[in-house]
Amino acid sequence: STESTNKATILIVDDELEVADSYAFRLKRSYDVQTPYGGQEAVDAVDEDVDVVLLDRRMPNMSGYEALQAIREAGYDCRVIMITAIEPEFDIVEMSFDDYLCKPIEQGTLQQAIESQLTAKEYDETVSDLFRATSKIAVLEAEKTAEELASSA
Repeated sequence: STESTNKATILIVDDELEVADSYAFRLKRSYDVQTPYGGQEAVDAVDEDVDVVLLDRRMPNMSGYEALQAIREAGYDCRVIMITAIEPEFDIVEMSFDDYLCKPIEQGTLQQAIESQLTAKEYDETVSDLFRATSKIAVLEAEKTAEELASSA
């Protein structure tokens, strides 16, 4: 984007309207925000202009994971932040998202995650792959450490 008026476009996908709307409310000052309330709606809404997708993992009809696959298969290179209330398992390693946030998400964390993805989007694929791997390792390490601490207590 050449002009500073061109805000990054963020797609917020959550089947819970209040959740999607609260994220949108928090982000609309900084970004151009759209809120398709569901997986299929998200797939339909993604186009070349979308920079970052905040994607809820658990949704009826089409899950976040299925929506993610459809977006990737369509060839869009938008960044995808998977949002979930579920604790991550090793199956996330196979998923082509760029970051993973667990609900509830604080304003600062959300903004930071989006900014990181917008920065990463500027880099080439190699760096993006590295960003992705690092993010997954971090979330798994945090999760597994918490489990180990809990089981040893």
